[in-house]
Amino acid sequence: MAAERSRPAVEAFRFRRLEKPEEFRQVGELCEAVWGSSAAGGVPPALMRALQDNGGLVLGAFADIYLAGTAVSLLGWDGTTLYHYSHLTVVRPEYQNHHLGFRLKAFQRDEVLKLGLPEIRETFDPLQSRAASLLVRRLGARPDRYFPHYYGQLADTANAGMETDRLRVVWSINSDRVAARMAGGPPSSEEVRELWRKSTPLIETEPGESGLRVPTSVQETSEPSAHLEIPFDLESIREHEPASVRRWRHAVRDAFRIAFDTGYSVEDFAVLAPEHERRSFYLLSKSPGSAQSVPPPTGPGAPSGSASP
Repeated sequence: MAAERSRPAVEAFRFRRLEKPEEFRQVGELCEAVWGSSAAGGVPPALMRALQDNGGLVLGAFADIYLAGTAVSLLGWDGTTLYHYSHLTVVRPEYQNHHLGFRLKAFQRDEVLKLGLPEIRETFDPLQSRAASLLVRRLGARPDRYFPHYYGQLADTANAGMETDRLRVVWSINSDRVAARMAGGPPSSEEVRELWRKSTPLIETEPGESGLRVPTSVQETSEPSAHLEIPFDLESIREHEPASVRRWRHAVRDAFRIAFDTGYSVEDFAVLAPEHERRSFYLLSKSPGSAQSVPPPTGPGAPSGSASP
């Protein structure tokens, strides 16, 4: 109880760029608290100093002098567009239900807009419902690429034994859509439920031995809208249905590649409770024009999201 009372209210957090060597070292401590390894973020303090002074951003959310969350991004260039690449966003476990991730991303957006850049890109684990809800639903970022086993094997506790597939999102931070989403304007629960009800499943699921859902098949569709299910709680799957983690990974991988190859785009993300069971879905619609292929991963990528790299 004492620890609960000592936590500040959300309004008490202060947001600013990190400045001192000891503040950069706190980022490693933060990564260790979340992922079990200070190396999980992959950014040594000396590199953070270089990023901060050369076009990158190393941002912090402070409770007094205590680093409660951080966001690290760097300049990116794909040959046509200059953007910021969000390398990691991480929040201490005790603050992950305080909307601090959202506020950190809002601060990052403000700082990148000051640099005159229109876009932030990042990758995250597509099986992580919390990250998808933040990035796609609340912030209005749009997934556009799927990268299988992007980093190879990682040794931190969040990724141990898992293939490191990643979904890339493009966050058009100066768009009306993003401004509306961040102001609390996603479609209502009723509208989302109706969109889901009218859409076609790309992944069929059923309850497994523990009662948690597992994928049973992946299918193609040519309908105007589709939905793609992921675990509501990946950690519960890892604990109670460990044999199905690989099934989920490969089903979601196949479904995304089919969807992108056949011209679908992700419009939203939703957590719904049909028949009183909470489930997580990407909501997709058929894109106009010809289908596009998913290219092999060639651009920069890095850990992001409060759950895992």
